[in-house]
Amino acid sequence: MASTRDIRRRIKSVKNTRQITRAMELVATSKMKKAQQAALAGRPYAQLMADMLAALAPRVSEAQHPFLVSREVKTRGILLVTTDIGLCGALNANLFKLVTEVKGPAKFVAIGRKGARFLARTRRDIVADFVVHDQVPFAEVKQAVEFMMKLFLEGTIDTVEVIYARYKNTLVQEPTIRPVLPLASVKEFVQQLSREVGGAREVDDRGMVFEPDAKSVLEALLPFYVNRYIFQLLLSAKASEQSARMVAMKTAKDNATKLLGDLTLEYNKARQAAITQEILEIAAGQSTAA
Repeated sequence: MASTRDIRRRIKSVKNTRQITRAMELVATSKMKKAQQAALAGRPYAQLMADMLAALAPRVSEAQHPFLVSREVKTRGILLVTTDIGLCGALNANLFKLVTEVKGPAKFVAIGRKGARFLARTRRDIVADFVVHDQVPFAEVKQAVEFMMKLFLEGTIDTVEVIYARYKNTLVQEPTIRPVLPLASVKEFVQQLSREVGGAREVDDRGMVFEPDAKSVLEALLPFYVNRYIFQLLLSAKASEQSARMVAMKTAKDNATKLLGDLTLEYNKARQAAITQEILEIAAGQSTAA
């Protein structure tokens, strides 16, 4: 049995760990709520964009935009969205499993230090990595997305896909690979965007007038819509990160509390054994003296 001094040291260490994990749980809870609010706040804007695209679709020839032209896939382009720090359970590990399942030539762009390090460590073709802070500023996301769109238009990559943790609820974050480019059709992209922002709503059947013409509007707005769509995916990924971290820290705190109870019981037993031993020694000494 360990000495009471060693057990006291372990109890002190576990108490410190529990205090730290509780503080991290509270911070993650606060950030998770903000991330959820940001994702919900962006949905009406994304839905309005979907409505505009739906109105544009019948008025243009889909072959007029390079995002809508299918071509032979020689090199896949994949945007990997992970966290900058750990302590979020198996979130990143599940995303890395999807990366290992990618077959054929692929070029990667990373958002998050964990993903960039994994790609470098496994010697995959990483062409760039970007930093997106917890607030998920649109300007930071736009840099990464426009870089990938440039590679796509130049022919360096033939697809744009996003690997991220899709937020379903506080306890479930689903690792997902989401194809973005090329778009099969404007109609399919509208449906995809609507699903991502929370489903369909009542259709506005009023006529829209586009100036100077529908083709020019489509060429100007479609890249922006792709930016906004991936931005919405990153908001979901950030909510998943904070949810996973909150759950992981809560589990660690609960485990520390359980371990603290076991150590306290062990300490009391050791202390009682020491007291009993001292009593026996005193009794034995008195018997010898008599």
